[in-house]
Amino acid sequence: MSVAAAQISQETRLGHWLELTKFRISAVSTLTASTGFIAYQRGVNMGLVGATLGTLLMAMASSALNEVQEREIDARMVRTRNRPIPGGMVTLRTAVGVILLLGAAGYSVLYITGGAITAFLGLLAMAWYNGIYTPLKRVSAFAVVPGSVIGALPPAIGWTAAGGSVASPAVLALCFVFFIWQVPHFWLLALRHNNDYAGAGLPTLSIHFSTQQIFRLIYTWTAASVAASALLVVFQTLKSPLTALCIGAAGVWLLWRFRFMLNSAEKSRKIFIAFMDINKYAMVIMAAVVVDAFLVR
Repeated sequence: MSVAAAQISQETRLGHWLELTKFRISAVSTLTASTGFIAYQRGVNMGLVGATLGTLLMAMASSALNEVQEREIDARMVRTRNRPIPGGMVTLRTAVGVILLLGAAGYSVLYITGGAITAFLGLLAMAWYNGIYTPLKRVSAFAVVPGSVIGALPPAIGWTAAGGSVASPAVLALCFVFFIWQVPHFWLLALRHNNDYAGAGLPTLSIHFSTQQIFRLIYTWTAASVAASALLVVFQTLKSPLTALCIGAAGVWLLWRFRFMLNSAEKSRKIFIAFMDINKYAMVIMAAVVVDAFLVR
């Protein structure tokens, strides 16, 4: 085998591992965990590395376990049938070994960095995603509502790793915002792949509602996430008037952008735009919390 061929082979294998662990999606969890850490610390230190790395490893383990759990469903969907397990690139036994290795490493890093509570929150996130949300979404299209607890836990992981209390109103407000935000985020994603989901036998919102009703439901939850962001100011997660103004403006922008969802034309394009916009809103929230930590110490 030539050097070039060997390099391509190595890159292909790396791609399989990144796909198995859903690296890009897992990395988003580290952003919210890092946000929680910086929000409490009002700055950064080396503990941020441990909180970020531990969260990433746990998220990757959880994602790989999800692919093991859903390997038969993935094989039936166009979007996922070429994933490493259904595609035959990674064996089930190897995947389980990777899950155990990443999970143990992530738990250990979180325990060393933030102690027992931080490590427990990491384990709870994994248990909730794989033990509650994953099986529940085979039963109900509304599984995302309890499943969105997953999005609330990473900020608390970062906060406690920095030395904060999980009972602090400031972090609870941040967790609540990401809990509410996850619902329209996941429903938009499911709506984008509605036919694929239905073909694999997964329940979808279209079973219960028309497309227009689904849009209104998503808009309502989006408005709720914008309203919930006010709690960041009320409970002083955000302390600077500038950052409070920024998230207020971002909320108005998001709801203004989402107004087109109430029209009936160009459904697929609307879903894609709305999905990207709601993700941008989450990035603004995280950026505001980080910037606020450096503006007001």
